[in-house]
Amino acid sequence: MLDQAQRILKDVFGYDSFRGRQGAIIERVASGGDALVLMPTGGGKSLCFQVPALLRSGLAVVVSPLIALMEDQVATLDELGVAAVALNSTLSADEQRLIAERIRRGEIKLLYVAPERLVQPRMLSFLQGLDVALFAIDEAHCVSQWGHDFRPEYLQLGQLAELFPTVPRIALTATADMRTREEIVQRLHLQSAERFLSSFDRPNIFYRIVPKEQPRKQLLNFLAARKGDAGIVYCLSRKKVEEVAAFLSEQGFPALPYHAGLSNELRAYHQKRFLNEEGLIMVATIAFGMGIDKPNVRFVAHLDLPKSLEAYYQETGRAGRDGLPADAWMAYGLQDVIFLKQMLNNSEGDERHKRVEQHKLDAMLALCEETRCRRQALLAYFDEELPQPCGHCDNCIDGVQTWDATEPARQALSAIYRSGQRYGVGHLVDILLGRDNDKMRAVGHQHLSVFGMGKALSEGEWRSLFRQLVARGLADVDLDGFGGLRLSASCRPLLRGEVSLELRRDLKPQQSAKASSSAASQLVRGEEREQWEALRSLRRKLAEEHSVPPYVIFPDATLLEMLRSKPSTLAEMARVSGVGARKLERYGEAFLKVLAGSAEAPRAVVDLRHELISLARAGMTPTQIANQLGCSEKNVYSLLAEAIGRQQLSLEQALDLPEELLGEIQDAFLDGEGELPSASEISEQLGGRVELGVLYCVRAALQAEFEA
Repeated sequence: MLDQAQRILKDVFGYDSFRGRQGAIIERVASGGDALVLMPTGGGKSLCFQVPALLRSGLAVVVSPLIALMEDQVATLDELGVAAVALNSTLSADEQRLIAERIRRGEIKLLYVAPERLVQPRMLSFLQGLDVALFAIDEAHCVSQWGHDFRPEYLQLGQLAELFPTVPRIALTATADMRTREEIVQRLHLQSAERFLSSFDRPNIFYRIVPKEQPRKQLLNFLAARKGDAGIVYCLSRKKVEEVAAFLSEQGFPALPYHAGLSNELRAYHQKRFLNEEGLIMVATIAFGMGIDKPNVRFVAHLDLPKSLEAYYQETGRAGRDGLPADAWMAYGLQDVIFLKQMLNNSEGDERHKRVEQHKLDAMLALCEETRCRRQALLAYFDEELPQPCGHCDNCIDGVQTWDATEPARQALSAIYRSGQRYGVGHLVDILLGRDNDKMRAVGHQHLSVFGMGKALSEGEWRSLFRQLVARGLADVDLDGFGGLRLSASCRPLLRGEVSLELRRDLKPQQSAKASSSAASQLVRGEEREQWEALRSLRRKLAEEHSVPPYVIFPDATLLEMLRSKPSTLAEMARVSGVGARKLERYGEAFLKVLAGSAEAPRAVVDLRHELISLARAGMTPTQIANQLGCSEKNVYSLLAEAIGRQQLSLEQALDLPEELLGEIQDAFLDGEGELPSASEISEQLGGRVELGVLYCVRAALQAEFEA
């Protein structure tokens, strides 16, 4: 059976060999056994049910929680020549009837369906009348009531075991600690399932966590080396998402907001753009992400602290699904901790649930203040041991400096206690530094014994110390008051002099060895850049023609292998990983032409034009576009005028001109008889008041109107 599976893997999917435990999982499910699969994002989970679906007779039913994920997988399978459909709420009654007919006739191999639709009696009855090959339950951790992605309808999927006792079931997830795994087994009745637990490690992701000082400036520094890369920036609140998306757009980074407060239509539109366009940044709350199959997300940045290590692992795991280098970057500060603790305190749920959530938050804080290898600490949380430090996180690369903070910590705790355990860090730092201001005098704190006792440390060092005291549970946040700090029981041994305290010393940004280098920017060497852009440009053109995201044609990893192995015949192209029979037939010749340098247009220019149009449509100014694309404004105006002339852009999309000025320019062009005057002539007429590039664009718009 494995021979047959290997043949399908190569002929349909274009891969030479299975990765990790894929082969064993496929053999188990294809021969009729149940399986619980824990595999990191990007590990190739979908092949674990798609290959058995093609090996077994009948219809494979895939339970998926998100429409976007279903549509993405169906589009990918369609490109491979596999008959797959999704049944979801976007379809009309007629379309649904048509799909049902095709299923009855045996024309469909994989059916993607949401859990709430699958458990409807009518749907279950329909499936009972068919030959069902297997059930695949994707994102199976949604069954856990303790998890951050809990979906109540997943609890009803246990009935599949009773209704279809002879049909194999495979439950798959990328995020499940031991407790969640047991919950999946119990609730989905998978007691007889063989468990396949792959490593949680994502070795291609570089982890960096920095103290939050000037978060926007820090984010810009991080993004500076990542222009043109697709990425996700996570924020906790909707308001912050909107503000950060607007800020990044102003700074020349094409960014879109995504949160639950936007209309369904706008969310769907932004998600589609993110999947289909290159180099977009999605600024989002956790409403965005599950089921995002875009393999070439090159970075995930957190401007706020996630609630748990499960959330952090899952969100950072959306980067680098193609196995190529990616970055996970986070800025975190004491305010994040206070905000999350307040949220937890105000949340619904019993005390037991709150204790579990508090434990998860404590584990997240421990990772932030970790002095060992970050990857070792992260994997240890998921019950996995990494014997050696990874050498691929900030702690391993930069090294961690610690210092004996025993005495300053006692002074800080004393300041909390003596000021009445009700003040925030700002006021406590002022006490320790001896700042004799109006607020201090109003409450008489200039007379405290600790006033001015901490002048040996800077304000930044004190803030770092207070943050670490809270993270380690030695001080706590007064959630009933105004978020001031108070002592916790665990600080007593320190105050009594029974223990000492080593704390992490925050590095200055310039000391951070690789703070600005981009893992992704190392993908393509300088001399390869032009051909790389040509390959991406052809991919984008084909994606538009076939109405699918570019990575569905070929992922970056496949293009990179083409670039490096330089196939010159279809037989050589067939050996490139990710090029199956169907794609070889459809696209092989076109990519060979680009690799041979005989494509009909200079692809890099085509690529630039396409990106420029996308950025203009996103509302960027010509100056911002020039910064983003790394070319002159003169070139940008020239390409904008060309796009307007071809009616790929409207004048309004390209330029934001005051109505009065636009009217004046148009009148100047239309004053004469016959042909439109040149932009240079009009520039002279207007006394050089208007940029020549603007005049090119207005002229192109008028010319297009005349020719229409």
